[in-house]
Amino acid sequence: MVGAGPVGTTLALLLTQRAPQLRIALVDGRAPQAGYDDPRTLALSHGSHEILSRAGAWPHDRNALPSTPIRHIHVSQAQRFGSTEIDYREQQVPALGYVVRYGALMRALDAATAHLPVRFEHAPEAARTTAVAPAAPTSRTAPPVPATTSNMLDDGTPGLHHFRAYRAIALRQDAQQVTITLGTSGGDHAHTLHATLAVNAEGGLFEGQTARPRARDYGQTALVGFVTCERPRIGWAWERFTPDGPLALLPQENGYALVWCCAHAEARRRRELDDAAFLAELHTAFGDRMGRFTSIAGRAGFPLGLNALGHVVDGRVAAIGNAAQTLHPVAGQGLNLGLRDAFDLADSLVRDARNATTHRGVPGPAALRTFARRRRADRGLTIRITDLLPRVFGIDASPVALVRGLALAGLDLVPPLKTAFARQMMFGHRG
Repeated sequence: MVGAGPVGTTLALLLTQRAPQLRIALVDGRAPQAGYDDPRTLALSHGSHEILSRAGAWPHDRNALPSTPIRHIHVSQAQRFGSTEIDYREQQVPALGYVVRYGALMRALDAATAHLPVRFEHAPEAARTTAVAPAAPTSRTAPPVPATTSNMLDDGTPGLHHFRAYRAIALRQDAQQVTITLGTSGGDHAHTLHATLAVNAEGGLFEGQTARPRARDYGQTALVGFVTCERPRIGWAWERFTPDGPLALLPQENGYALVWCCAHAEARRRRELDDAAFLAELHTAFGDRMGRFTSIAGRAGFPLGLNALGHVVDGRVAAIGNAAQTLHPVAGQGLNLGLRDAFDLADSLVRDARNATTHRGVPGPAALRTFARRRRADRGLTIRITDLLPRVFGIDASPVALVRGLALAGLDLVPPLKTAFARQMMFGHRG
């Protein structure tokens, strides 16, 4: 598995727990602290919470993974008719979702890998001092070892082999195997891995990706930051469609994580405003539901676009998460879709490994084809929803706005329709 962000690490955990006979390589191009210092805020659905719990990365101790529950979601369009509210009690779940910091999630994921029964850490000598310490030594726990030989998984040792601060610099496949060449940032170490299958979970952000078969540049930047207000409403998340683009406020600790989508030039202008002027514009766009906004911190911007593969499997190689699709942040579906990718891929691989006809209990390309079929409906529907919403709500014509308002109001008037929409946001399409 190339890429050890939330999606790649979750896949590694699920596989190692459910198929301990497998030898699994997790290739991580970053030192641990780089992930821990990532300032981004994540909105995880209730379904993602369940996946991470199964992976052992969502501990019962709330202090181990600080999170803020989302119990109500209010969706509306600015200066127009129509809104709807989604309530956790109506959906019979403890919370619709949770807001966590990226760094906190990576710490929880790394803590879960450190407690696996069999885990090896391979690190260049220069990176040894930054490697995460292994779990308390047991008869089945190996200490970190430097990667000094090629073909390092051919010794037959099962478990998770974590290659920290290595990059995949070349990948080739043939009818029998996949060959991956790993390198270090200094370029003074190069090693080769041979595997039955490979997974690309190294997605990155839209601005740094090469174009894929399905691509759209929305011409927008997501302005992010942390805001406080006079009358915060505990547990409430807000999605407000403005003429500039979607504006989301996610409950986080004692304030709100802000995601404000607007044209690039407008985003640059707003980033350069002083705090008072920025907060005044935010109040105008959002409205007075929580009073005045009182502070803003950590302003940053990220260009937005859709960039998706047409097919997530190519022979012995599968792509998941942002390596398969990068989405507009509306409705917060990007990471949640990636975690569903990881769950379905792990399940497909485990089922194939248990098949009596599988050679030595190792899954083969057929498992990847099963995974692609399982993901087709959910992936296709989520991509269409997140691509359509910002474009449709960006049309300012009155007739279109009226239809949008009727659609939002209709969710409250037709409870089964609202439930179907909420279940899609929480769990995806399980066809």
